[in-house]
Formats: sequence, structure tokens, C-alpha cells
Amino acid sequence: MGSSPSFPVVSLPRERIVIVTGGNTGIGYEAAKHIAMMGATVIIACRSEQRATDAIKRMNEDYEQIKADGKLEAGHINEAKLPVEFMQLDLASLKSTMDFIEAFKASGRKLQVLLCNAGLAAVEREITDDGYEMQFQVNYLTHFLIVAHLLPIMKNSGEDCRIVFTSSLAHKFARFDLDKAQAQNPSDFDKLRYYGNSKLYQIQHMFSLLRRQHGQQVAVMSYHPGGVNTELGRHYQKRRLYSFFLSAMSTLRIFRTPFQGAVTLVDAAVNPAKKGLNGVYLVDCKPASMSSDARNEKFQEELWTYTLECLKQYLPEDVLSALEGPSS
Repeated sequence: MGSSPSFPVVSLPRERIVIVTGGNTGIGYEAAKHIAMMGATVIIACRSEQRATDAIKRMNEDYEQIKADGKLEAGHINEAKLPVEFMQLDLASLKSTMDFIEAFKASGRKLQVLLCNAGLAAVEREITDDGYEMQFQVNYLTHFLIVAHLLPIMKNSGEDCRIVFTSSLAHKFARFDLDKAQAQNPSDFDKLRYYGNSKLYQIQHMFSLLRRQHGQQVAVMSYHPGGVNTELGRHYQKRRLYSFFLSAMSTLRIFRTPFQGAVTLVDAAVNPAKKGLNGVYLVDCKPASMSSDARNEKFQEELWTYTLECLKQYLPEDVLSALEGPSS
């Protein structure tokens, strides 16, 4: 894969609020830690409070070691602990997601950065309690719901607000077919393709959202982190061939570390040069090409309509009106 560029270190005010879904492990962990080191208040939103508590403890241990090694940079804070918090969020449950949304709304906080990072990769076919294919719901649908409800807050949170979707090169191997989106027929299901589909939907969501929010101050981007050896791979472990492949890639150092994979995410979240950047798919911090399906406006609008139908009981009229934007 080669080495990825380093992200800038930017001094951020404590009142700048950043939500990272899945910030307790992998890319999200590194992004949360390094953004907090720049001073922003970071909320890691994940399912397990114990895992989040353990992650925050590790972040502060990493931070102490960085300070002890004299590796703090200009723009880093030098305090007793990092400004990182936990909020509970189970992306496989729309009810849990609404609880998270309502809890954040009740806090009265503003929100400048939303990193839609958490996800599953190539899991076995499973239908959630809400009735959706697991990767569709966790990687795409639930993040759509979060964006829909928190977008009005972001619009009123000052300048330079950003939404970033963790997509993947796998979107180029997707097959857009909403009739089969939920894999009702088990023979339709292919774990890798359905992972790619969910990542395609994220990019299509970006474009549909921007079409409706033109002239607003919330920038929307997506990115591919590269081939990263993270906990996503745990879903492959029952396959001996993949385990061998993972070992070989690690030995040859072809995989990126979670730190390297987080570079583009952090860059998209904090780099002043990315202020106002919209509708891009970033690879190694630079705009890159997307699949024709990702750019297909007809497909984007079909997905938008389909998604609103999926979420209709969770999108009251005021939220739906704000989501559809000033042109509706």
C-alpha cells in the first residue's frame, strides 16, 4: 500500500465537539485520540461502556507516554487527561440510535464534526431486529438516521462543520440493486459484495445530502482508509484462508496500521485546507475517483427514497423538512 501522508496538527478549541462512531477501536480510536490531543471535545459513540472506558484509559496512557517522550507538537494540548467522553450507541438497533440522538439533543451541545466511522465488514448474513441486513443497517442506515437528526444542530453550530463517512475501495465492487438490498433470499447474499454495497450507499448518501443542502455550511466528505488491519477482520477469522492471508499481509507489511488508516479521517476532520470541501471521496488525503454507480444521480435518488421509507417512523416532519433542505 505504501506509506500514507501525515495529518496536520491543529490547535482546536475545547468547545469544538466531535462525535466518532466506533471510537473505541481501530481507526476510530486513533482518530478520537489524536483529535482530542489537539484540544477538541471528542465523544466516542459505541455499544459497550466497558470497552469505551477501557479505550479512554488506553488513550490517556498513550498520551502520557507521548508527553513523557517529549513528542507533543505545537497545537497539542498539555493537560492531565484528554477531553474524551463516552455515549452509548448500538448501530444495530434503531431504538438505541434514537436514544443516543435524544440524549445528545438534550445535552444542548453544538456539534461541529460528525465522523460516521463505525462499521462491520463481510459478516455472515444476519437480519437485525429492525428487519434489515446487518451491514446495510450498521454501516449505512443508522448513520443516515444520525445525520438526519443532528444536521439541524450542525447547521447552527457556527462555521466549518463537517460530516465524514468512512467508505471503502470495496464500493467499486458493489452491485446496486435495491430489490435485493436486504438479502431476503439467502442465495442472493455474498458477504463481501454486501459490504461493498453498504460503502457504496454511504457515498451516494453524500451526494444526495449535498444536493438538498446547497448553500449550507456543513461540508460532507467520504474517504477510503486503505487496507487496514483492524477489528473489522475479526469477522473473517473462521475462514482459514483469510487467516493465512491476514498473517501474510501483516508479515509483508502490506496492511496499514490503524494509525496510518486514520490519517485521512483526521485530515478530513481538522485540516483547515479542507474547510468547505464537499462531495469528494478521499484517498491518502486527496480526492480520488469513484465508481460510476456512486456518481449515478438516478441511483442516488432511488436510494434516498428507499431509505426514507425504511426510516419513516423515526423521521418526524420537522426533521424530514430540514433534511430535504431549502429547495424542497
